[in-house]
Amino acid sequence: MKHIVTGIVAHVDAGKTTLSEALLYQTGEVRHFGRVDDQNTFLDPEELEKKRGITIFSHQACLTTSDLALTLLDTPGHVDFAAQTEQVLSVLDYAVLVISANSGIQGYTLTLWRLLERYHVPVFIFVNKMDSTQKKCQDLVQQLQANLSAACLDFGNAIPKLAENNQLADDFYESVALSDDEILNQFLDTGHVKPAAIRDLISQRKIFPCYFGSALKVDKTDELLTGLEYWTQEKPMVSGDFGARVFKVSHTEKKERLTWLRVTSGALHPKAIVLGEPKANQLRVYNGTKYEVSKEISSGEVCAIPGLKETYPGQGLGIKEDAEAPQLTPVLNYAVDPKGQGIQVCLQALRELEDEDPQLHVTWSEQLQEIQVQLMGKIQLEILANLLAARFGLELAFDQGRILYQETITTLVEGVGHFEPLRHYAEVHLLLEPTPRGSGLSFGSDCSLEVLASNWQHQVLTNLQAKQHLGVLAGMPVTDMKITLISGKASNVHTVGGDFRQATWRAVRQGLMELRQQGKCELLEPWYQFNLQVGTDQVGRAMTDIERMSGHFATPEQSTSQSETVVLTGEAPVSEMQGYAEEVRSYTHGKGQLECIFAGYRPCHNTAAVIAEKSYDPVSDLDNTPDSVFCAYGAGYPVAWNEVPQMAHVSYRN
Repeated sequence: MKHIVTGIVAHVDAGKTTLSEALLYQTGEVRHFGRVDDQNTFLDPEELEKKRGITIFSHQACLTTSDLALTLLDTPGHVDFAAQTEQVLSVLDYAVLVISANSGIQGYTLTLWRLLERYHVPVFIFVNKMDSTQKKCQDLVQQLQANLSAACLDFGNAIPKLAENNQLADDFYESVALSDDEILNQFLDTGHVKPAAIRDLISQRKIFPCYFGSALKVDKTDELLTGLEYWTQEKPMVSGDFGARVFKVSHTEKKERLTWLRVTSGALHPKAIVLGEPKANQLRVYNGTKYEVSKEISSGEVCAIPGLKETYPGQGLGIKEDAEAPQLTPVLNYAVDPKGQGIQVCLQALRELEDEDPQLHVTWSEQLQEIQVQLMGKIQLEILANLLAARFGLELAFDQGRILYQETITTLVEGVGHFEPLRHYAEVHLLLEPTPRGSGLSFGSDCSLEVLASNWQHQVLTNLQAKQHLGVLAGMPVTDMKITLISGKASNVHTVGGDFRQATWRAVRQGLMELRQQGKCELLEPWYQFNLQVGTDQVGRAMTDIERMSGHFATPEQSTSQSETVVLTGEAPVSEMQGYAEEVRSYTHGKGQLECIFAGYRPCHNTAAVIAEKSYDPVSDLDNTPDSVFCAYGAGYPVAWNEVPQMAHVSYRN
């Protein structure tokens, strides 16, 4: 039996969970067809999910047909929980993207489409809610082709029996063949395309099968299920050494910590040492809230392991490497008001939630004496407060939230750090250079072993990755920069490992200060991609608002669903759009809609004002000092960052 792992992804309210329920019902995995409105769906078991009517956590179900064993991973649909959805994508064989026929392709749908492309996940599309629209399948296919890919093809009539006998429609074969030159030549020679070739094209993301129906009515969902059964292909099992990817961490009601993973090579057996101690004492295969204990998890299969303590989402186990850093990151920082409850109790509870979602970035600020968390938006904040109350009995409050700025550089520089108190010695030269927007931080070495031994080079690279580097404009995290070790010096007598830690961190800051003096540091802020729907008589007000918020927008378009509604799409700073959703509801009398999706970081639109507000003094930040320490007459003494180049013991490269 073919075994594949498939995730269901969608914009909120597209009917994703209902589709999962329909597939489970059709395959006999559930006897009763649950409904979100009735709070009894198989894959929304959490009380908070039932109450809110949305999926907050990813859940697993197993279903089988005559030829297919399908592991189904249902994911959150709201943009505020996109990070949890992104964690799942790296372990999928295929994805089902659910789109509402009424709402069409929304902003977050496009975000999901880009994420699926980033993780190279083949996609089946199910256009849902066809029972409540007058739109025709042909028109909807054209919308998909115009907004997602020209390779979105209607597979509703691609019946397996006809496919086996090469009897599908000529125009279907022609559309498939146009996606690949070699397949096109085969089509011109034979007049058809072999099913195996179509499966290859789907797995290579060269075509995207589309199906149309109503999950709530269980209408045409069998066509999707048949399509998954016939048009997918199982990845070959990878033998050899064990490898796996963690995609989720959760806690049960009994406080049991579960690590969810997919085995990518070899096999996993009970008692195997996955990550040092403790051992993988139990291998659970979940189906909703119930599970069976397995004696072996083979390559390609999914399981949950209780008891592991050091795992995290995206982690590679065995020979598997870690996943890429998430593309969707929080843009807001909130301070926690414990409301008289113990700080340590609050911090411990938030740490457990951070264990499940590392993007929370829970921190304790000693200077401000407060706990801070990072979030995507208001809905996630509400859910966080509800989770703390339901799971831990904590009634916490949060402040209004602050924007998470970042800093970067616009040209390269050589930074130097020297650390030489009495009986210590290290000097480090680093090349700091800008990298493309959204690339984050990267590290490397271009230093000869004759200049600096490998053990010291390892110390430098390890220490570069050991802390969050702050910029020198407003003390915000540095991003989009490559740091390369290019030279340095150690003492055979006095150098210890900690000396290179100090010299390395000081070298980063010294380089940043050099660029600050040159005006080559840049403050970045998060921007939203927005979709604003207002009445035709309110579009002037909306356009004025967006311009006032330093945003920009495309030419307004008439809404396809409402003739008296206009849709504005564009981008604007997150800082300016805070609270604008309430303003839209006010001036449209509740009829307008604003959808905002994180669009990445851009140069700050009001840099001077933000820097003035932060009042950050990089020299006074003793935990991140740019200054160095030299030694003379048997004593160490500090040297200001701008004097270090003249006193460095190693010559600059340039």
